[in-house]
Amino acid sequence: MFYVFPYKTVGAVAEDTPTPVLMPMTPGIIHQVDVLFQDGCNHGVFVSVWDKNFQIWPSNRDENLRGNATVTSFREFYELEEGNTVLTAKVWATLTTVDIEVCIQVGLLPKKIIQPLSFDQLLAAAAGT
Repeated sequence: MFYVFPYKTVGAVAEDTPTPVLMPMTPGIIHQVDVLFQDGCNHGVFVSVWDKNFQIWPSNRDENLRGNATVTSFREFYELEEGNTVLTAKVWATLTTVDIEVCIQVGLLPKKIIQPLSFDQLLAAAAGT
């Protein structure tokens, strides 16, 4: 399944007070992430995704995804466990333009579909038991 979390700019937002975009999902494995930057973003809308106080995307800390009329897309294997299924996108902008949209799309599948066997089951299968 895919979750979509849109955000429309409201004008300039300071880097030290980004707008939080809550992204509630179900338990499972995030396998795909797409961040769509509408034409007009002009690399002036900045997005990072966090799991509580830990930045997960982009992987290099204190950086942000940005673009213009582009999609930043990547494969992932990030597990959301029961009780911890809300990520937060932090969005800030140097643009003064309003209503420029960024969409964060997250592909998530149940763990049993992406990883049907546990590590122990894989070892047993490899050993022929």
